[in-house]
Amino acid sequence: MSTLLYPSPIYGPVHSRRLGISLGINLMPADGKICTFDCIYCECGYQRDRLTRSPHPSRSVVASVLEAQLRKMHEEGVHPDVLTFAGNGEPTSHPDFPGIIDDTLRLRDELSPGAKVSVLSNSTFIHRLAVREALMRVDNNILKLDTVDAPYIHRVDRPLQPSYDVAKIIEDMKRFHGHLIIQTMFMRGTTDEGIDVDNTSEAFVAPWLQAVADIAPAEVMIYTIDRETPDRHLLKATRQQLDAIRERVKALGIECTASY
Repeated sequence: MSTLLYPSPIYGPVHSRRLGISLGINLMPADGKICTFDCIYCECGYQRDRLTRSPHPSRSVVASVLEAQLRKMHEEGVHPDVLTFAGNGEPTSHPDFPGIIDDTLRLRDELSPGAKVSVLSNSTFIHRLAVREALMRVDNNILKLDTVDAPYIHRVDRPLQPSYDVAKIIEDMKRFHGHLIIQTMFMRGTTDEGIDVDNTSEAFVAPWLQAVADIAPAEVMIYTIDRETPDRHLLKATRQQLDAIRERVKALGIECTASY
């Protein structure tokens, strides 16, 4: 079982495969996980094993700690490539998420103007106008879409909201009019119960590519398992599989990167 949890509200800087030198912003408590997904590949583990009674860090605390860390890094001559909202759960679920984005952009402009602001989101709150408006203000609005196959999503991403509908997620993604990056996990193997979770076959890739074309994002990031997962029988997609999918995305005229 994975045991990785992130400090809160700030962690790092760390080196991201996809984003470079990243200063992490974790809007969840440090002692547990709060997420609208319970992915079988999540490096933070399963929700049932990561329960917390601690509150979210407040907007004022996030701003104060972020300002202190950016000033410290500036004095040390360390300049992040990106300020990344990620950590122990879904960042857009924080009740003050739009205001925190405002604070972060202000502090970035003042103390680290070369850094981009990125949000890694599972897309479950993009139906909210205030969340969409906040995501339109960040540099990298990175939204998850692992597949368009609903049964697969319920096996692997395991959304906790009964109302989750991937078709609605896709329609909401279109409302960003290209100001988004689609992030997709490709993997092989089975669940611990022996259920196949390989989404690298044509049956999964072709409909996903059609959804990507319909959404028309600025970029697509495809990746595979990199750290320990709570489900132990999952396998990495191969470099050859990711490269082949990347080339098909690029053939649509959309920039695509692959992380192995």
